[in-house]
Amino acid sequence: MTTEYLIYTDASADIDPEFMKNENIRFVPMRYMVGDEERLCENLEEEVFLKKFYDAQRAGKVTQTSQITPHTYVETFEPVLKEGKSILYLSLSSGLTKTFDSVCMAAKELAETYREAKVLPVDSLCATGGMGLLIECAVQNQKNGMSLEENAKWLNDNKGNMTLWFMVDDLMYLKRGGRIPATTAIIGSALNIKPILEVDAEGKLITIEKKRGPKMGLKALENKYKTQRNDAYGNRVYIVHGDCEEYANEMEKMIKKENPNAEITKMMLCPIIGSHTGPGLVAVIFFGKK
Repeated sequence: MTTEYLIYTDASADIDPEFMKNENIRFVPMRYMVGDEERLCENLEEEVFLKKFYDAQRAGKVTQTSQITPHTYVETFEPVLKEGKSILYLSLSSGLTKTFDSVCMAAKELAETYREAKVLPVDSLCATGGMGLLIECAVQNQKNGMSLEENAKWLNDNKGNMTLWFMVDDLMYLKRGGRIPATTAIIGSALNIKPILEVDAEGKLITIEKKRGPKMGLKALENKYKTQRNDAYGNRVYIVHGDCEEYANEMEKMIKKENPNAEITKMMLCPIIGSHTGPGLVAVIFFGKK
């Protein structure tokens, strides 16, 4: 079995910046649009840049993303394979994009040329900090001596326990993405409704509850953590937010009150996912029960 391999993910992942400093984690870049301007996200973005991104959304700029093409994967991975190293790649959920199909096509194409080194894709069935937590585990698994195949199997066996809950502030972003009807978005915005969404077992984003106002929304997220967390995986929690530090700080207090041992990473949401959710999102991400 292959033992020498690099760990890749894509730019839809949010990973603890402190963790990133000490690890050789690589990103497949993703393209997105802010108004008429095309941008390339190649790594974790600085908070100053992310604030400008969310300010652009608040100013009315339309944000969009495009999926990674098989050609981009081939271009990114081939230099590594030429060195004789394999790749473990954690993809954004196939329930949210067709990107996983693209990497599988690229892996099949590359396998025709490279017989020893290979690309082994894993569908995360999640996004943002959920991918971050899985990457942390993948890195630790590699340090513990897991081969490429063993590590991929562990990720596939355990990704179903990755729990992602979101509160969205601006319903119009969900409407634009086809997640909710226009009438629901207009009425919900007028009534200050905050939908509570989950990434389900198929990796799809679904609405579970609707709460009146952010206070009730945050309380719902706290309750999800309280009832669903699985401490067998440790105490890691990601709180990811769309430039709403006040909500994130309040969420952190709630989590710490429920579990004083919680090891929390709090960070701003990447522009790839933020393009579809807008400013004001808060997500709580942890290992637990779906």
